Amino acid sequence: MASNKILVIDDTTVVRVKVREMLPPGNFEVLEAKDGLEGLNFILQEKLSLIMLDFLLPKMSGWEVFQQIQAQPELRKIPLVLMSGRKEEVTEKIPEPFEYFEFLGKPFDQKQLIASIKLAMTKAKQPRPEPASVAAVAGKNGVVNSSAIAPSGSLAIAPNSEIYALNDKIVKMQAEIDGLKKQLTQVVTFIKQKIK
Repeated sequence: MASNKILVIDDTTVVRVKVREMLPPGNFEVLEAKDGLEGLNFILQEKLSLIMLDFLLPKMSGWEVFQQIQAQPELRKIPLVLMSGRKEEVTEKIPEPFEYFEFLGKPFDQKQLIASIKLAMTKAKQPRPEPASVAAVAGKNGVVNSSAIAPSGSLAIAPNSEIYALNDKIVKMQAEIDGLKKQLTQVVTFIKQKIK
């Protein structure tokens, strides 16, 4: 049995097969996921050596999967290669330089694939600051909500399930905001055309 598992999350069969065929023969197993949800399930269930993640995916976007990975310290240690045919869609959400993961533009050749995997392995080993584990929410006036203070005076830490639920809400709200921005742009364009 292979000791290393590589997960390729991409909605295009051709890309998944291409990655599998381009990898040099070795002691690893390639797992494939056709959408973000399936990919996240693999990430949570398998002990992975590398994740190759397409940014635009059905059911759950690569951006949402990326956020789930970043939210969990153990998952953040897995080397990650983000793939996309349009780098600007990635840099819109995650500004460069990419410190802890590697970006691979599509289409790519074997040399580019191997180089990006090596860089992802190196970047994953870099020490990084831990995210704040305190889930206290500041009120509108910037003061920490008193209900988040435990009786001892220390800040209460929200259970993981609450954090995940909040992360999900944030992701959904961001998607709604993006949709509204797109609609607003269309309305403005329509109005400008009518004014001419």
